[in-house]
Amino acid sequence: MIDGKILLIDDDKDILLSAKMVLKKEFKTIKTLTDPSEIIPYIEKQFFDVVLLDMNFTTGATSGKEGLEWLKQIISINPQTTVIMMTAYGDINLAIDSMKIGATDFVVKPWDNKKLMATVLAAYKLSKSKQEIEQLKHKQNTLVKDIDKSYTDLIGNSDKMLELFAIIQKIAKTDANILILGENGTGKEVVARAIHRNSHRSENLFIKVDLGAIPESLFESELFGHTKGAFTDAKEDRAGRFEIAAGGTLFLDEIGNLSLPLQAKILTAIQNKEITRVGSNTPIKTDIRLICATNMPLKEMVDRNEFRQDLFFRINTVEINLPPLRERLDDIPLLANHFLNIYQNKYNKLNTKISSDALKKLRKYMWPGNIRELQHIIERTIIMSNSNTLNSNDFVLNISEPSGFTKNTLNLEEVEKQTIEQALRKHNFNISSAAKELGLGRTTMYRKMTKYGF
Repeated sequence: MIDGKILLIDDDKDILLSAKMVLKKEFKTIKTLTDPSEIIPYIEKQFFDVVLLDMNFTTGATSGKEGLEWLKQIISINPQTTVIMMTAYGDINLAIDSMKIGATDFVVKPWDNKKLMATVLAAYKLSKSKQEIEQLKHKQNTLVKDIDKSYTDLIGNSDKMLELFAIIQKIAKTDANILILGENGTGKEVVARAIHRNSHRSENLFIKVDLGAIPESLFESELFGHTKGAFTDAKEDRAGRFEIAAGGTLFLDEIGNLSLPLQAKILTAIQNKEITRVGSNTPIKTDIRLICATNMPLKEMVDRNEFRQDLFFRINTVEINLPPLRERLDDIPLLANHFLNIYQNKYNKLNTKISSDALKKLRKYMWPGNIRELQHIIERTIIMSNSNTLNSNDFVLNISEPSGFTKNTLNLEEVEKQTIEQALRKHNFNISSAAKELGLGRTTMYRKMTKYGF
């Protein structure tokens, strides 16, 4: 016995009795109505898996218009309702019209009992599928919102941040490709998510791909998908990130790390707005909003033929340069108190505050790790502190002495790290000047800064 709910609506009691006798063999709950005026309050109070609705209710009526009007009202209340129209032979064209409105199927009176049962069973399965899809969509939206909570805050009132907010408002409603440039820890993903959240695609997925973390051998499979048997471990068909992001936003992080052959494959997908799964010859159209990000100097890489110029122009309809935290030190109090609120709740240390001397200390630091470093230091300080007031001595910052190494060490990586840090501080974090003094190219300098967390 199927635990499904069926509603039969017809002004002919014999028809209702006949249908009920057939369907009760399979379905647990069957309700009947003879007065169509009761339809709306009835279905507003409870959900039915399948509704069987007659085309005519007024004595002598044959136009079927009544049934179509009631169908429209049922669909308007719940578009997911699965409705089967009951019709006489002469009403088949009207029944077809009803399917254009939203009916699932129709049965002809007088019906064959087996055919009636088969039609209702098929409609019931369709109804359950619709319900499952709605539940999955609800779960998906809930998960996406939960994930997005960690990236909802663009904080600051400095001139640079106000300029950034204005840019986001201008570009969010468009489908223009965006390139976000900035040092590690400046909030490139936060900006990308803010653009998505304010776009017309906000109800669809935001898919992030860390291109620096994907092995070259798996690149096409991860981005474009594959078919079953395309390679040894391809045990089933799988959609790639371009397909999964359909209707939403695809965020390609660390795009500067791609090799030239992989750049060519990304370019083809963007230009043609279609991809082909590994192991297939059938192209699949894509509908995505593309946002890319990197901490690499793409313009200089183009000049050195390390990054394709045509790809650079494709991903760079609008370019956003995120300021490092050392260029917006006035935002330190806002950011520090924002992270303070998060972690005092997380670690149950309520009513904690940061002293004015501590804020002054934080504003004097150059923050090579940017906002991410500030966030980690606030969290660590709250964990280690035994007081409700965080003073300057509570904050342990990675400040090097103005001259000489912080330690006597022969460890090559430590010496290199400290040398790079000294050069950056000497030149007030002007990367070009620091790289020139160290005898390094900017690309090498960026890589080493990434390696050591600057």
